[in-house]
Amino acid sequence: MVGILKRIVEHTRREVERAKARVPLAELEAMVAQGDPPRNLFAAVTQHPTRVHTSVVAEIKRASPSAGLIRGEFEDDFQPERIAERYCAAGASAISCLTEREFFRGDPAYIERIKSAVPLPVLRKDFLIDPYQLWESRAIGADAVLLIAECLTEARLIDMMILAHQLRLTVLLEVHTMENLLAVRPYVGFPHPSYTLLGINNRDLSTMKVDLTHTLRLADMVESRQTLVSESGIRSPADLRRLRGVGVRIVLVGEHLMRAEDPGAALAQLLGEEGPLS
Repeated sequence: MVGILKRIVEHTRREVERAKARVPLAELEAMVAQGDPPRNLFAAVTQHPTRVHTSVVAEIKRASPSAGLIRGEFEDDFQPERIAERYCAAGASAISCLTEREFFRGDPAYIERIKSAVPLPVLRKDFLIDPYQLWESRAIGADAVLLIAECLTEARLIDMMILAHQLRLTVLLEVHTMENLLAVRPYVGFPHPSYTLLGINNRDLSTMKVDLTHTLRLADMVESRQTLVSESGIRSPADLRRLRGVGVRIVLVGEHLMRAEDPGAALAQLLGEEGPLS
């Protein structure tokens, strides 16, 4: 790991230790036992009603390390539940929510606010490096979690995928480099085929540069593309058509939508006739 990714992971390690001191694991386990079962994000994004349908995981994101606040008004007026409602009306299949505080100005509390507003499953987008965070994710109401291969050893990744399955969390297993894609391919669908999605991040987390063709190149290395997700750099219906051309029918779109005055209208435009606003 280099650059901003290394800084984020080092900060996350410190935050996890502080969280463990504040809320013991036994307390999280009790919260999970009393909570509602997760919504099925895997099913929500892998079922396509038409031949030209693309499932969009629409992201709620307040800021980024490279851009700062995505819109100036988010400083004092950020309402994730209102954005989620617009996404849902525009045809989103699921919601992704940034919960990392220091670099993305997110908040774990956003998850429950979103789920109270819409029936869609919600992915917790954060830097998860410790099994404790999976229990925490279920306790705050997340239905799915992001595991970034570049942030985890092989052994830790396997342990966290097993625990995520036990907690009934869909896993979005994300890679950027070809090396990591080859390393994680055997674990796609592990330990159960209906709980894991494979994400290719078109953003290089070490430089924050984005290139949509990254998915187009790496897709050839993936035998089954039914669960393949292209992340970042998707801006137009033409981009969706290019991805469908290589068998990719699930995308995660964030900053492009969040920069719009009306993120829901931006999603409807991206989907074209597939997802008009109601």
